[in-house]
Amino acid sequence: QVQLVESGGGLVQAGGSLRLSCAASGRTFSSYRMRWHRQAPGKEREFVAGIDWSGGSTAYADSVKGRFTISTDTAKNTVDLQMNSLKPEDTAIYYCNAARGNSNYWGQGTQVTVSS
Repeated sequence: QVQLVESGGGLVQAGGSLRLSCAASGRTFSSYRMRWHRQAPGKEREFVAGIDWSGGSTAYADSVKGRFTISTDTAKNTVDLQMNSLKPEDTAIYYCNAARGNSNYWGQGTQVTVSS
């Protein structure tokens, strides 16, 4: 059974940093595209960052480019999102996603709140 478990969310002041981690288990993810998405209250879920499980081909939403960094640790089976220079508009539930073809898995999400 595939499981994606996010951790690392919390409350931080504007300008601060958080590191989110997604622990992946239940199958081999070597050919999967891993992504972080977020959903703010009253808004649709949006893409934040993506990476191949091998660590290549990163992509970022324009709103986080230069502030967020996505990475994988294949030894620990985790996908991390380092978030720096956080802004109040980054407040959202952050979700980990693993996708390949018709296979698409989501974690339960972790709350990030940035106070002004």
